[in-house]
Amino acid sequence: MENSRCTALCILTFLFAIDFNLYCSSTAALAEELLSSSPSQTYIVLTRKPEADDEVSLQNWYQSFLPTVTTTSSDQQQQPQIVHEYRNVVTGFAARLTSEQVKAMEDKEGFVSAQPEKILALQTTHTPNFLGLLNDRGLGFWNRSNYGKGVIIGVVDGGVLPHHPSFNDEGVPPPPAKWKGKCEFKSKVCNNKLIGARNLQKVAKNEPPFDEEGHGSHTAGTAAGNFVKGANVFGNAYGTAVGVAPHAHLAIYKACSAKACAESDILAAIDVAVEDGVDVLSISLGHVSPRLSPFYSDLIAIGAFGATQKGIFVSCAAANSGPHLKTLSNDAPWILTVGASTIDRTIKATARLGNGAEYDGQSTFQPEDFQSTLLPLVYAGSNGNQSSALCEKGSLKNVDVKGKIVLCEKGGRISRIGKGKEIKSDGGVAMILMNQKADGYSTLSDSHVLPATHVGYASGLKIKAYINSTKDPKATILFKGTIIGHQSFAPAVASLSSRGPSQASPGILKPDIIGPGVSILAAWPFSVDNSTTSISTKSTFNIISGTSMACPHLSGIAALLKSSHPHWSPAVIKSAIMTTADVVNLAGNPIVDQTLSPADLFATGAGHVNPFKANDPGLVYDLQSDDYIPYLCGLKYTDKQVETITQRQAKCSQIKSIAETQLNYPSFSVLLGSASQSYTRTVTNVGEANSIYTLEVSVPQGIGMRVSPRKLVFTKVNQKATYTVEFIPQREGGNRGFGEGYLKWVSGKHSVRSPISVIFK
Repeated sequence: MENSRCTALCILTFLFAIDFNLYCSSTAALAEELLSSSPSQTYIVLTRKPEADDEVSLQNWYQSFLPTVTTTSSDQQQQPQIVHEYRNVVTGFAARLTSEQVKAMEDKEGFVSAQPEKILALQTTHTPNFLGLLNDRGLGFWNRSNYGKGVIIGVVDGGVLPHHPSFNDEGVPPPPAKWKGKCEFKSKVCNNKLIGARNLQKVAKNEPPFDEEGHGSHTAGTAAGNFVKGANVFGNAYGTAVGVAPHAHLAIYKACSAKACAESDILAAIDVAVEDGVDVLSISLGHVSPRLSPFYSDLIAIGAFGATQKGIFVSCAAANSGPHLKTLSNDAPWILTVGASTIDRTIKATARLGNGAEYDGQSTFQPEDFQSTLLPLVYAGSNGNQSSALCEKGSLKNVDVKGKIVLCEKGGRISRIGKGKEIKSDGGVAMILMNQKADGYSTLSDSHVLPATHVGYASGLKIKAYINSTKDPKATILFKGTIIGHQSFAPAVASLSSRGPSQASPGILKPDIIGPGVSILAAWPFSVDNSTTSISTKSTFNIISGTSMACPHLSGIAALLKSSHPHWSPAVIKSAIMTTADVVNLAGNPIVDQTLSPADLFATGAGHVNPFKANDPGLVYDLQSDDYIPYLCGLKYTDKQVETITQRQAKCSQIKSIAETQLNYPSFSVLLGSASQSYTRTVTNVGEANSIYTLEVSVPQGIGMRVSPRKLVFTKVNQKATYTVEFIPQREGGNRGFGEGYLKWVSGKHSVRSPISVIFK
């Protein structure tokens, strides 16, 4: 949640705030292990709709699926028990069941599917300026979109701190008449900004939806926090904190504890949010360990499909498992999948060595009383122990760190801040945290517990070499505060941001977009200044990083677009965001990744979001719910699997299925063998009535392309036009694994760009 200028929880959950993702993944794994050892566990059971679908009829219908159990002392704990009833995005329920009880349901009329739930883990003062939402005269997209007034953003996450000043309602009108939600806090803290808050956790349904660890407040504040002057963390990133859609309404759905999230709770949150009347759903959650998960077994994808059918835009975090390929979560084509980028602000902390060399890094904690005097410097892994090199818990007992600055490596089973705690507990006075090779130059600003700086891999190697070159290595850290205007590489793709291609559907290019997700300042329920974990009554903020932070930026932008264009469908909003994205940084050079090389499409998707351009895209690619059925049949899903997603009976044998790339998507992802392939796209004119668009193409290396027609002529608004693209393999491309280019329709005012990814089979 930031004031910035940039062309800048999905059902399963990642704590995409990176400091917590290791903790959450371990707790989620533990929870899954505990569940698997129990004779019963929570299953999500999907059914067809009964003839009457009033509340009583649905309850009776769901109960009819539960097997009758004769209670004895040995099976008393195996009694079937419904914990959630769904009625909006899916028809079905979640219940505590044994595998035998589930099997007994399968032959009952109306049964569609059942799957055990997964337990998953959770995943600003400058970004509104960076995103071009205002300019020096106070104008910009904010004015054109009325600051998001009248739009309701539903945030599925870990709750909220309602008393935080980011959720004040100054300038926010009452919620629209369609709002049906509730505020489950015991005191009257909801207002025109925070219009609803509900707890959907089955284990804590009667508790108010307070945020227990900060992630929920941070994502909500990023999407739609109101203006708060004087926001900062340790005096850094000082300014007016504000969310992307500051006058939009917020509805909070707590589906996660501080430790983990359950799929049945997330699905319940989505289901209730739809009934309450939200317009946008923001879900910064995903699988702890990215895996191939077909959409029919992905509860976020299923819930999001149901929400999209009701006209609700769904934005999800891509995951924090980058920079490795095929690590995405939330990659269904009806979801906006959001990767994370940097902004043009750093909170600089420089490591100065005894030989005079200096290496820039970042740290939010910058103590004024830390002397610039050179101190002894030691590499934590000097004993040859890898756990020591990573500064893992208990690993420094045999390393002399007392009174020294400690060079420590990123990674392992401990968070970045946790490494500093370990050093401090063993008597170290400061930390230089170096990247592992995969993370390259990508660094983050954290609220460390001791003087520290986070430097890139190349800098870390040079610091290691210096330590080995002298008998008396020394260093200090120079704290240089907040630096704004670092344009050379902003925005850049964060190393943590998960990459494509999609495993579930490689014919759809994912992620869709990148947005600000590195070192983002937003609301936080605890004071990081004194490291307490009790709820603070002060105006507290924190700076954290992850695709969890990028997702609510795009949710807020979607709310602004919805306010500006109330009748746009979710697919049109997505298309507007994607086809107007920036592919160059503030310096006018290609967007780079953690290696400082041009980032590929599996990192950036369509590029970096540009809200101002998205408000007037010229042409859009629209999709309706029915359009996905031939696509799902083309994925070779069975009729039951398609029905699980769409909640409608389908017979793929009677439907003309389509290839993945044929879906009317704003990008192309082509799996190309020895034969040519042709695909059509249909665009809708939402710009000037009389307009002519001509074709520009950048053909991926190793193929030929033919586009017909090469000119699109429109005479009225909402007129449609169809074109065909043929992708032709060429011999010289046979040894390449991947190629990329773009297709662009250009008029006198608009440029409508679709990225093209080609994977050679």
